[in-house]
Amino acid sequence: MNRIDSYRQKNLYSQSDFSLKLYEKADFNSNLALKEILIWYNKLYLCIVCFLPDWRSNMPNYEKSSQKSNFIDISSNKQVKKLYNKKGRLKRILCLVFSIIFLLGGGGMLYYYSFLDTLNFKELDDTNNNNTAATNSSVAPLEGDTTNLSLSEGELLQNSKELNVMLFGEDNSNGDEHGRSDTMIMMTIDNNHKKLKLTSFQRDTYVYIPGYGYDKLNASYNYGGAKLSIQTIEANFGIKVDRYAVVDFDSFKKIIDTLGGVDMEVTQDEIDYINYQMYKNNQADTRTTITDAPGTVHLNGQEALWYARNRGLKKGEDGNEIGLDGDDWDRTSRQRKLLETLFTSMKSADLGQIVSIVSSVGPLVTTNLKKDEITALVSHALTYLSYDVEQYYVPEEGLWYYDDKTETWNGAITSTIKISDLEEQRKKFASFVFEELFTGGTSSKETTSASN
Repeated sequence: MNRIDSYRQKNLYSQSDFSLKLYEKADFNSNLALKEILIWYNKLYLCIVCFLPDWRSNMPNYEKSSQKSNFIDISSNKQVKKLYNKKGRLKRILCLVFSIIFLLGGGGMLYYYSFLDTLNFKELDDTNNNNTAATNSSVAPLEGDTTNLSLSEGELLQNSKELNVMLFGEDNSNGDEHGRSDTMIMMTIDNNHKKLKLTSFQRDTYVYIPGYGYDKLNASYNYGGAKLSIQTIEANFGIKVDRYAVVDFDSFKKIIDTLGGVDMEVTQDEIDYINYQMYKNNQADTRTTITDAPGTVHLNGQEALWYARNRGLKKGEDGNEIGLDGDDWDRTSRQRKLLETLFTSMKSADLGQIVSIVSSVGPLVTTNLKKDEITALVSHALTYLSYDVEQYYVPEEGLWYYDDKTETWNGAITSTIKISDLEEQRKKFASFVFEELFTGGTSSKETTSASN
């Protein structure tokens, strides 16, 4: 056994006791990266103790104690003695610096992986007796950039280079099991075309809800939460939803405040709406919370929430004395605009700041994104933020009409948005998401650049 092996056997495990205890207790089935960090910790420790000067030789009674403990002095090795010359001193310094950097990085990763355990992970099980054929079936992940996708009955479209995440904004002020969701946006990370795509679904769209019947789209969330909403969107529009994320009103406000607020381009009507709602709901003492002129205005979490909820205000509605034009199409447009603005504001962040942001806001989000998926998204975040942003909405203009006397599955009469040609709408939607990979149909879209 050589001297280094002897030293390693006699001293390494006792002096790196902390990392070994972590190694023994770590849950490696769910956290493989932690295992790698601790292995490297031991390797770096060995590097430091074996190649740095033996500082203990200057301690009193060192020779005596070393003889008693049968200690093997590796500094007597001729090759190791070379470290004590001028060139060796530089090597020692570099070894120390890089070891400290790696150890600090390992500590940061330990912190990051401990943060992942604080996420509100909620899996959506696949068992549901009310699923339609379209909900139960899906095509296999498609590889390559030239694969052609086509719609057929009972088939969901998906592509291995595109990730579709449904974003839900939940209003659960009444304490219901699922609450309501007036915000339904599918965010597509399109690595085929280097784009981020945001698709809004109008809440009043008249659709088939699996297990219930025909009703407004947002009723699906009230009946069965994110799970049933995703099944409804898949069954009616034919595109596979890969993951989801839910944020309630309180979490939304905290997220915006955690990010330091958001700078939005707003009109005078939008300012008046925010001020009115803040005052009416006892969130401000005056009707002039925002005193800025129209243009770029810095909004805090509560103000940004009212901005995103704004669909106009009829004079006399809820006893108000003001009248502001707007509808649900305007509201969904504002929601997409807010997301795009947040993406743009994060473009200047470095990876460390992205990790910090995710660590802060992650626990406020309920999702079925897995730990390794979140880690992959974070590690590629700077790339995704450089993608152009495109916007779309369902139903598309020209493919819908209002019906103020619609009867739902439970006999209620209400006003809905009816799609005049569902098959054409499905093609338009697929064309927007997959572009030339989808065979047939074109779509109109709003295109902006996240890099502007």
